[in-house]
Amino acid sequence: QVQLVESGGGLVQAGGSLRLSCAASGRTVSSNVMGWFRQAPGKEREFVAAISWTGGTRYYADSAKGRFTISRDNAKNTVYLQMNRLKPEDTAVYYCAVFSGSHTDYVPSRKQSYDSWGQGTQVTVSS
Repeated sequence: QVQLVESGGGLVQAGGSLRLSCAASGRTVSSNVMGWFRQAPGKEREFVAAISWTGGTRYYADSAKGRFTISRDNAKNTVYLQMNRLKPEDTAVYYCAVFSGSHTDYVPSRKQSYDSWGQGTQVTVSS
């Protein structure tokens, strides 16, 4: 059983940056696709970004393209989300998740494809 712990959230002004981290424990996730999702109040949880196990394939939601960068450090069993030029509409709880498929370049965006989730970290962007 893998445990995921997100950190790095906080309050930032529009145009600012944050770097989220997701540390995995319990087992290695180095062979798994990892994803970031977010959920704003009253809205469905939505896909933000995902990265293949090698880091060679990265997939972003349109809202994240050009502003967010997903990366991973398999030696540290950790995935990151660098968020730049933040907007008030980026305000949400951000979750990381593990896709159960291993050693694959298939990078899913559907939340139903991910079966382990962290507790989330709050990101608030003020205008």
